[in-house]
Amino acid sequence: MNSTVKTERINTVVVGGGQAGLAAGYHLSRRGVPCVILEANQRIGDSWRNRWDSLRLFTPARYDGLPGMPFPAHGRSFPTKDAMADYLEAYANRFALPVRTGVRVDRLWRNGQGLVVSAGDTQIVADHVVVAMADFQRHRVPAFAELLSADIRQLHSGAYRNPAQLKDGPVLLVGAGNSASEIAMELARSRPVLLAGTEIGHVPFRIETRVASLLLLRLVRFVGHRVLTLGTPVGRKLRPKMLHHGDPWIRVKPKDVLAAGVQRVGRVTAVRDGLPVTDDGRTVAVANVIWCTGFHPGFSWIDLPVFDEQGDPMHERGVVSVEPGLYFLGLRFLYAMTSSTIMGAGRDARHVVEAIAAGHGASAHRRLSAAA
Repeated sequence: MNSTVKTERINTVVVGGGQAGLAAGYHLSRRGVPCVILEANQRIGDSWRNRWDSLRLFTPARYDGLPGMPFPAHGRSFPTKDAMADYLEAYANRFALPVRTGVRVDRLWRNGQGLVVSAGDTQIVADHVVVAMADFQRHRVPAFAELLSADIRQLHSGAYRNPAQLKDGPVLLVGAGNSASEIAMELARSRPVLLAGTEIGHVPFRIETRVASLLLLRLVRFVGHRVLTLGTPVGRKLRPKMLHHGDPWIRVKPKDVLAAGVQRVGRVTAVRDGLPVTDDGRTVAVANVIWCTGFHPGFSWIDLPVFDEQGDPMHERGVVSVEPGLYFLGLRFLYAMTSSTIMGAGRDARHVVEAIAAGHGASAHRRLSAAA
């Protein structure tokens, strides 16, 4: 081992200081389990601050609070991404959660002492490690993107902030998920916009109306939080389909993009003479391309045999039985359709922490017995 590496021992390490990691820290602290939360960003909430400027949450404030602290806004309002970032920072401060910012984990493995978390020149040996990160960490861009002309400005949706980043002229959004639809609506106010791909569906009502707030969103929350779970036959049946498919459009409707003048085109499948080509052979002349093509999980730093053939973590409601002491939070449909949302973070974190607390108690009993 390199003599310059600083090694410490902590019972539980939480990797990720977003809503899932902070919810885990809250429950761990309440149970008296020693822990540390490692956040790669320099400031709590930066994962929200670094998204596009006009982003607002799809859920009203009444559903956007973590355990022990409601979101400080009118219950029917839809917070901005910066308001959510500030809330997370205030949450960590209120409960004095042990967050270390600016710490990027580069490897997780196991040795004879326990699970080892490596972050630069620091190693932490732990009995328990919670990977509290969503499975969309690295930008996914098709290989043929590098064949586009150098004159075309390319961005991934994860790097898009506002229209000022783009060149004058038309913009092509590749992908038809929620980010593509919302960015298309923003850009259509100032330039020609083309949207490539077909959405998988849309929510058939306006989420910001009074009726939706008082009735329809409550129903959607109940179904997503209580019905579509691993505890029901319908949830177990739908989960495999939902793991690797996009979500329906939530705020924007197909008629909205048409009314805004957005032109719909087919899927982009190739590049010809430096320009994008759709699946019907059409060459699209644009000055900008925004790749709304999703993300890779970004779990390559986990040096443990805990992934299936599709690269998904193998777990039971966040608990990895094949690698005792390892847990996941924040994943898509970890337990329910709401697991990757703020409203699902607290429940999933509580379940994982109950498993950790049981192991912590057993470890303490063994240490006391050994000392005796």
